[in-house]
Amino acid sequence: MQNGNLTLLLPEALVLLAAILCLMNDALSGVKGRGLTHAIAVVASLAAGCIFLVLAGDGVPRTLFDGSYVVDGLASVLKATVSFGFAATLIYGRRYIVERDLFKGEFYILALFSLLGQMLMISGSSFLTLYLGLELMSLSLYALIALRRKDGLATESALKYYVLGALASGFLLYGISMTYGATGSLLLGDVFAAIDSGRINHTMLVFGVVFIVVGVTFKLGAAPFHMWVPDVYQGAPTAVTLLVGAGPKVAAFAFAFRFLVNGMLPLAGDWQQMLIIIAALSMIIGNVMGVVQSNIKRMLAYSAISHQGFVLLGLLAGVFTGGDAHSITGAYGSALFYSVTYLLTTLGAFAVLMVLSRGDFEVTQIDDLKGLNKRSPWTAFVMLILMFSFAGIPPTVGFYAKLAVLSATVHAGLTWLAVLAVLTSLVGAFYYLRVVKVMYFDVPQDELPLDRDGGARVTLTANGLAVLALGLLPGPLMTACLWAVQRSLGQ
Repeated sequence: MQNGNLTLLLPEALVLLAAILCLMNDALSGVKGRGLTHAIAVVASLAAGCIFLVLAGDGVPRTLFDGSYVVDGLASVLKATVSFGFAATLIYGRRYIVERDLFKGEFYILALFSLLGQMLMISGSSFLTLYLGLELMSLSLYALIALRRKDGLATESALKYYVLGALASGFLLYGISMTYGATGSLLLGDVFAAIDSGRINHTMLVFGVVFIVVGVTFKLGAAPFHMWVPDVYQGAPTAVTLLVGAGPKVAAFAFAFRFLVNGMLPLAGDWQQMLIIIAALSMIIGNVMGVVQSNIKRMLAYSAISHQGFVLLGLLAGVFTGGDAHSITGAYGSALFYSVTYLLTTLGAFAVLMVLSRGDFEVTQIDDLKGLNKRSPWTAFVMLILMFSFAGIPPTVGFYAKLAVLSATVHAGLTWLAVLAVLTSLVGAFYYLRVVKVMYFDVPQDELPLDRDGGARVTLTANGLAVLALGLLPGPLMTACLWAVQRSLGQ
């Protein structure tokens, strides 16, 4: 691994500069300048994503700040993903936040800082950097959820998220302190080397790992630490829900990968059993509870819980494959592919809800989608593609993502977990197909035409077609994911 120079931080600096410009523009021009504030945030995130793609092509892992910050293929691919997803979220949500008095400078400033926190998490190579990124992201999201002060449900959701998030952060810090006490370092590479040497306090380290895994799975929204997810998804404004449920899930995957694989892999025998239980519970609870939901945002929340179970399956498969480098890369690559494509599908699903919401009316119930095909055939078709992808029905990308993870799981000898994943996915398919049934076979409750938001509709069309195209031609994205994982493991 090579040491890098500070020019590698150009995308992060661009996002930070955008947050400062948004603050200054809002203070100087007020309401009249908020269109410019929106443009600054979108352009900065798109530009940062493009720079990350260029950095991804380099392929040489580099470190900054004495090894605390790493710029490698995995970091560049994931940061490009969250940057483009962030830009799409802002495009989807502009009309929505304008109609709900959220079109304010503080919305964009907090959102940009949450994006910056995700970038720090993804590139974190020490516990200190990972924790700073996590808290920067989390504190920004707490404030965003509560930004609509007169909305009691949003305020309640923010309070629940804050209290439970503070508890998870406490677990995380306690685990980090125990790990530091056992190994004498906060750098993941040094921790790996200390564990591998065998000259450590094993008992203290295991306790530290347990606490850190609890904190990480809370941020992933995996069971049994999922209690905040349905309430936050339901209570937060839909645009904020998307900010909570898209990019942060990818950043949490990066946190888990850095910690478990880059730092704690020699201790896999102690943490893999925890992940087996968490993955199984996530798939069972997420899919079973999703069936009984009538609120579509709560349904998507339980869907998110079940999908995190699949991501954890990919991480587990990489540990159980033994010493076969090709199988290890394939397993971790499948988990990365699943995270990236889940973000893409989630963006589209919540975008449909925002496109259908208008004025004081908000799409919250599954029944609000009744007869959508008669009102807007193309929007209904895009939603159908997205629901098929969530359910893992070909030819969408969700099918290939599930197939890749299941193949890696079976190859790793965890056949019973793969069978459980298939069975729970069949249960989950029910509530996804129920949405399709409501759109195509029920009588519309609302005959009013949909509002025309050109930017959101173009982006939604591209989003839906991308989910379909990546299902038909998943090769290039999977190759990029395998390459990124290989470069990261090569450290």
